[in-house]
Amino acid sequence: MTQLIVFDCDGTLVDSQAVIVACAQDAFAAVGLVAPSVERIRHIVGVSLEPAMRMLLGRDDPEMGRRIAEAYREAFFARRAMPDHDEPLFEGVLETLDALAARGAVMGVATGKTMRGLVQILERHALERYFVTLQTADLHPSKPHPSMLEAAMRETGAAADATWIIGDTTWDIEMGRLAGCRSIGVSYGNHAPEVLRTAGAAHVIDRLNDLLDLV
Repeated sequence: MTQLIVFDCDGTLVDSQAVIVACAQDAFAAVGLVAPSVERIRHIVGVSLEPAMRMLLGRDDPEMGRRIAEAYREAFFARRAMPDHDEPLFEGVLETLDALAARGAVMGVATGKTMRGLVQILERHALERYFVTLQTADLHPSKPHPSMLEAAMRETGAAADATWIIGDTTWDIEMGRLAGCRSIGVSYGNHAPEVLRTAGAAHVIDRLNDLLDLV
């Protein structure tokens, strides 16, 4: 039986929190609005961009949500062009992926990024060789809709009871539940460990290396 391990990207593999918070703050300022708190911005990490910006806006105004999302994209492109731009891997990511690959694990990514954004991150950190299925926000409804995991399972032939989603937010954990998969939360990302457990995470780990003892 194929065992499939699907990773979230931001907050699970890559430490992009500072960049996401700064871009959201820049986007709200660009349209003349007061930026949400850092806590609120961290809460929406993992949701696709336009739904996330509408959530932060906090009112039913699709046009303003679209404007904020576009301003976010512009802010991100500007920051990515800066010489000190960095979205580092979390400690233990490469070692964990190497160990899983050595076991013959089938691995994928499910992320709120676009395919273009995900591929750029994977290429920057030389991670593309590990993953056989990539599911992104421009191909699917936003998390926690199960579409990303369902597509990953179809592409790899994995059954739901042999599939794990590894993520740092309740959106990841709820996506796993809706897809009938098992889930593991990471404590070092954007949502607190107790929130991940309440959402249904089977385990919450403090380091990605701890995954090797669970799957």
